[in-house]
Amino acid sequence: MNKAIYIATSEANSGKSIVALGLMRMLLGKTAKVGYFRPIIDDVKKGKKDNHINTIISHFNLNINPKEAFAFTRSEFINKRNEGKEGEIFDKIIEKYKNLEEKNDFMLVEGTDFSGEGAAIELDANILIAKNLGIPAIIVSTGVGKTLDEFINGVHIAYDSFKEKEVEVLAIIANKVQEKNIEIARTGIEKNLPKDIFVSVIPLITSLNNPTIKEVAKAVDAKILFGKEHINNQSSNFIVGAMQLRNYLGHLCENCLIITPGDRADIILGALQANISSNYPKIAGIVLTGGITPEKPIVKLIEGLAQIVPILSVKEGTFAVANKIGAIRSHMYAENKEKIITSLNTFDKYVEVEKLNEKLITFKNDSITPRMFQYNLLKRAKQQRKHIVLPEGNDDRIISAAARLVEMDIVDLTVLGDYDKIANKINRLGLKVDINKFNIIDPVKSEYYKDFTNTLFELRKNKGVTIDMAEDLMGDVSYFGTMMVYKGLADGMVSGAAHTTQHTIRPALQFIKTKPGVSVVSSIFFMCLDDRVSVFGDCAINPNPNSEQLAEIAISSADSSINFGMDPKIAMLSYSSGASGKGADVDIVRRATEIIKEKRPDLKVEGPIQYDAAVDASVGKSKLPDSEVAGQANVLIFPDLNTGNNTYKAVQRETGALAIGPMLQGLNKPVNDLSRGCTIDDIFNTVILTAIQAQGI
Repeated sequence: MNKAIYIATSEANSGKSIVALGLMRMLLGKTAKVGYFRPIIDDVKKGKKDNHINTIISHFNLNINPKEAFAFTRSEFINKRNEGKEGEIFDKIIEKYKNLEEKNDFMLVEGTDFSGEGAAIELDANILIAKNLGIPAIIVSTGVGKTLDEFINGVHIAYDSFKEKEVEVLAIIANKVQEKNIEIARTGIEKNLPKDIFVSVIPLITSLNNPTIKEVAKAVDAKILFGKEHINNQSSNFIVGAMQLRNYLGHLCENCLIITPGDRADIILGALQANISSNYPKIAGIVLTGGITPEKPIVKLIEGLAQIVPILSVKEGTFAVANKIGAIRSHMYAENKEKIITSLNTFDKYVEVEKLNEKLITFKNDSITPRMFQYNLLKRAKQQRKHIVLPEGNDDRIISAAARLVEMDIVDLTVLGDYDKIANKINRLGLKVDINKFNIIDPVKSEYYKDFTNTLFELRKNKGVTIDMAEDLMGDVSYFGTMMVYKGLADGMVSGAAHTTQHTIRPALQFIKTKPGVSVVSSIFFMCLDDRVSVFGDCAINPNPNSEQLAEIAISSADSSINFGMDPKIAMLSYSSGASGKGADVDIVRRATEIIKEKRPDLKVEGPIQYDAAVDASVGKSKLPDSEVAGQANVLIFPDLNTGNNTYKAVQRETGALAIGPMLQGLNKPVNDLSRGCTIDDIFNTVILTAIQAQGI
């Protein structure tokens, strides 16, 4: 049974980080616990961490001690090899690998980087490590600096090297190939290889090769004078500023890095003004050479600008600095979220993930962990693209979440608000997003305003709404956004960051209305705990449901859990378990449980039951030994809003669980309400939920 994979390459700068990131996300979507291990890492300064290990552990929030994730530094490995202590090398690698393997369901092992004095022996070392660990390999190869024939032959030689040492190769991923050569490269690699070898080709993505200002600062030993918050800006190229400003401005290009002597105030201020001008491209940063910093009046002027790009100061001269910057090779690191997201999206786009997964995962794990759940949410949302409207374009969190959604290319978005104000907000927040990638509508100025007003009047005139009232209401973003959903101009709506729940859902209740057979709109949270995902309902809408309403909430919650890949086991919570309790409150829960069994005999349900008996196997067995739900419930229905809302918040705060929601149930089309204390992550996740809901409408 295969429980691990070794990512190997035969050369430097193969770009295997993109493969490691993509594989880790794929595996976390399928497997409960994934370990990450590097047998040999580059030498690091005392107190510092290996960049690869830090990036993977940080981004995927892995519960791994960085010291457990590697066996040797490069110097340690070379010294022991030179001393003839190969047995000691492999003993330690296997010991540390096995310690991690015992704690995880699958292991992702990343080979060496092919840098430094030991590069000549690394291919053989990687092959022997994979062999001694007894795990198959994925070979990653780069097409940079090679003819097509050289590249294809090199891949075949690497494959033969692994096979000669009896290391199974499951897949070959060709990276950094010219896009026009993708199919030619794939055909050439597949030729003379066994048919069951998985082959993918990833094109050269320029932005992944561009260094960030942080990498530039490190390479030239620079001091950061301004704009530290934008240190992860990526530079597309660099331009030396030596000519007059009027001539220099014409050479600016998108995301360029400007290198100029520190006393050239004209170049500095001209570049900063160009950066905020709609007539010139954005710049990534400025490097001031010669150890010269701007004079106080210039510094004061720079500090007063609304948008400050990173400005660095170095002691060396312009020529030497330009040479150093030109030689920088960009790397992945934990803080550069933009590059990590680009890598993940590129991997998903060019690698047939499901086919690769079939090659790697040869066992089935039935549990759904938070990582699996979140991975599956993104995957589901991308399968059938939907259009979501966000009415609260005046809220910074909404715009930040919209930027991330656009960057990950998951849904189509409409944001309600004033175009210029939103554009200014994007600049102020320092968001790297093309504003034209989502639709911006100002309700009152919109071409839809009159039609929406007339529609609302026709729908609500029997309720006393006049045409004047309809005009006023349609100027409200909640009404306008809901009408977009009603009219089919959007598939769903997410609001509530700056409005009450009542304000958000009232329009939906008035004209989107509930599904046939549904009398109550309710809500659920997906509670992502350390080792499982549970559904909590109702925690946001219904204060004191009666038995019929409580049963309907439970049935809706179970159906929602099924729609999101769960096998529902419903616990109808109360202050007593089984038949022991007396009183009106417990009788409501008992009757609701009976109604569920009558209406939906296919569902597994237990109630009344206490929370500990519902989720703790030992307590459940003790209190309700014959129950098929007790101790393993994953859909928990609270008897009232007071209990539900307080419980979900207590669990969230005390355990650090991620609460995704609330997600409203029962409407004809999805409209979801946010908490006014919501985070950017909350908005992002709720939009994803809404898009998936819309797929089932």
